[in-house]
Amino acid sequence: MPTGRISFAALLIASIVAGHSSIAHAETVMNKTITYFSVGGRTAEELDKALSEHGPAMKGTGARHPGATKIKFGGTVTYVKHGNRCAVGSAKVTLSTRLILPRWKNRNKANRDLGLVWDTLSSDIKRHEERHAEIARNHARKLEKDFLLLKPEPDCERMQARVARLSESAIEDHDRDQARFDRMEAANFDRRMIRLLQYRLDAITKR
Repeated sequence: MPTGRISFAALLIASIVAGHSSIAHAETVMNKTITYFSVGGRTAEELDKALSEHGPAMKGTGARHPGATKIKFGGTVTYVKHGNRCAVGSAKVTLSTRLILPRWKNRNKANRDLGLVWDTLSSDIKRHEERHAEIARNHARKLEKDFLLLKPEPDCERMQARVARLSESAIEDHDRDQARFDRMEAANFDRRMIRLLQYRLDAITKR
């Protein structure tokens, strides 16, 4: 069962016309939190059913997944006058990511085989969602830099329009990268899990 995510990516750029300045700067503000949902079960079938019934729901389809990452972009851009032209003075992109991961309440009572499967799966789910958060962070940093690279416009209204178009394009690129990552992970899920299980089993037998 492949892991998934929920992306609520909405970039809100508040435009502020600032005074005269020749220094442009950026400041990325990022926040990451992790929350858990509980699942029960004493067999692989029961765990699979619990994840399907209690995992976070994908917005739009309602499909549930064993893990998710909620992503929200925001921020501010200020503008400055350079003679008769308007330029970006500063840019601050904010990013909030919330990882939603499963926690098995019967883990301490599990037999070795089922515990091994769960530990392997839950570790892979966390890695998967951490990667979604990392992709979002990379896009947030790039967007800030791209704001500052925008060339001045004849007036601030045009400059604000450029910023808005860049914001929309950046969010589209971000969502495509996230979707591409999910497709790659889903295609390799079975092979990856077998490899990870074998690695953990080998580590146990060598103790």
